[in-house]
Amino acid sequence: MLVYPQLASGALTQFPVRKVRRMRTIVNSLADATSIKLGDPQGEMTDWQLEYAGLSDDEVSALEQFFEATEGSLRVFSFLDPTANLFAWSGQLENAVWSREPFLTLEGGIPDPDGGTTGWRLSNSGAGPQSISQTLSAPGGYMYCLSAYGRSTQTTTVSLLRGGDRAERIVGSNWNRLTFSGHGDTTAESVEFGIEVPAGASVDLFGLQVEPQAGASAYKASTAGGVYQSAYFRDDVLTFTATDVNRHSATVNISYANRL
Repeated sequence: MLVYPQLASGALTQFPVRKVRRMRTIVNSLADATSIKLGDPQGEMTDWQLEYAGLSDDEVSALEQFFEATEGSLRVFSFLDPTANLFAWSGQLENAVWSREPFLTLEGGIPDPDGGTTGWRLSNSGAGPQSISQTLSAPGGYMYCLSAYGRSTQTTTVSLLRGGDRAERIVGSNWNRLTFSGHGDTTAESVEFGIEVPAGASVDLFGLQVEPQAGASAYKASTAGGVYQSAYFRDDVLTFTATDVNRHSATVNISYANRL
């Protein structure tokens, strides 16, 4: 699986990042001069313009090698949107994309830290820990940051899960953002992310998010998620400009067509 490379910092790109999404509407003009319009999800196009500055020689080499591997715009690759939440349906924990263990119950409509009611209460009635998770078709060796806001009426410890790795975080009576950053298994082509609740505990959660970078940014509610399996370069030439010793700049244009 070809996967667009991250920088040495663990980030996928730098600011500014430009993202444009174009939707298509099918119009059927009838003989009586009326028309029927219907949105066409299969015609969606998404473009990214990534601006780089201060790239090292090693980072330039990695991008050049990847560009050669894709033969420019010829071959598609997996691209993790640096502007998006990689989770699908991050605010709908009852959606089928989430895997939930049997003794973990969900209650929606819980007040959230933003003043709304989009939080979830996770209650574990079992004798052992129970988790909710989502598996992403993303490279295991990437740098990821898993984050969520949590609180509990009784102080407890939850586990943030990334593949076979876990990190314990304390949850108290006030909303607090929990984060877990790091690399996973470099040989894996998918990663399972989730949260585990201990036996008998009840925890309120909001804003579950995974990002392809070292730290958490502002929460972005998602539906489709941010993993694009068939992205491609828009250009057949990739140009780097040397700005200093071991320093380079470049502009990379990437596209994704939903129909591919």
